Amino acid sequence: MSNKTKTIVAPSLESIYEAAEKLRGIAVHTPLMENLILSERYEANIFLKREDLQIVRSYKIRGAYNKMARLSKSELDKGVVCASAGNHAQGLAYACHKMGVKGAIFMPTTTPNQKIKQVKMFGKNDIEVMMVGDTYDDAANAAKQYCEEHHATFVSAFDDIDVITGQATVGLEIFRDADIKIDYLFLAIGGGGVSAGISTVFKQLSPHTKIIGVEPAGAASMKASIDAGHVVGLDKIDKFVDGAAVGKVGEIPFAICQKNLDDIIIVPEGKVCTTILELYNESAIVAEPAGALTIAALDFMKEQIKGKNVVCLVSGGNNDITRTEEIKERSLLYEGLKHYFMVRFPQRAGALRNFLNNVLGPDDDITFFEYQKKTSRESGPVLLGIELKTREDYAALIDRMKAENIVYQELNEQPDLFSVLV
Repeated sequence: MSNKTKTIVAPSLESIYEAAEKLRGIAVHTPLMENLILSERYEANIFLKREDLQIVRSYKIRGAYNKMARLSKSELDKGVVCASAGNHAQGLAYACHKMGVKGAIFMPTTTPNQKIKQVKMFGKNDIEVMMVGDTYDDAANAAKQYCEEHHATFVSAFDDIDVITGQATVGLEIFRDADIKIDYLFLAIGGGGVSAGISTVFKQLSPHTKIIGVEPAGAASMKASIDAGHVVGLDKIDKFVDGAAVGKVGEIPFAICQKNLDDIIIVPEGKVCTTILELYNESAIVAEPAGALTIAALDFMKEQIKGKNVVCLVSGGNNDITRTEEIKERSLLYEGLKHYFMVRFPQRAGALRNFLNNVLGPDDDITFFEYQKKTSRESGPVLLGIELKTREDYAALIDRMKAENIVYQELNEQPDLFSVLV
């Protein structure tokens, strides 16, 4: 077996400028906006690149359209195919409709309904949507098989040099619009396409800028690959940050990011949820989980960025409002404000009243209570959810339970048991 590996060359600046010309009138030149709330919080100048305001509410239209614009007429006549958790699908659907090209779009069955409806709205009668598997990788395998059977062109969400070149145009806009020296640039990583593209621009036009990749803790495939020195696939991923929940990054983005990224920050999903809520409540920004990743990462580098000029890519705003309760729940759990217990109450009158009077604090709120009285038993299990006003209230709650000799089991730190019971 040969030990030679394929040399991967990043997009040239010339090809990125050409892509920007192709995208004129197709993709919106989104604003680079200073966020005063974040700037004050981190004692830095924080700017947001608002790709959530893009025509399809994410940067994905750039790569999809650029790829299709470079295909021959005979290739376009055979149709295009993609796999996507939502944003790339919307980009391809929009491009198909604009160019009058037939497209087949494979999406994981776990994709939020809001994204599925958007794909069909942008693609209209020019696309067909097929739901396959539980993850992006399942959908990608089905899409590639479809391509072989129909001789269609597969348009990768990230592992394609023309797609990466299209995404790189985001970097051109940031560089052109910034009238300051950018010290830090935070980029979300899913498959690695946009981080590969934008980092290519900045390594040439602004080499002093430190480029920070950001991944969700439950799908940190780029970090795992860079640590290993080659692309590795994750056995299991948390699909919550659906726009970045990829089990295996692309070979091309990996080769580019390995050279260009100065660091990778891993952000817990709960922190992402807190950030989504803060962005909405404080700045009226509707960010999807992947879109909030870079801003969530600021907390983990607050000392390094103090006094610096920082740009965060808000990569997408395709959030499903039906996920709000889940987002709030994950945020409360992460912030230590919500705790679940299995409590064994004595089966006697007044046991619950005693708990309310002597254990529950004045600002504690019972948000979940599930109990079924058992016969011929001295005690019965109660599944209890308690929301606190501050994280510091937790220690006092535990002290009071111990003082009252309450038999309990904490569930927050037992994910297997927690997922079954709650």
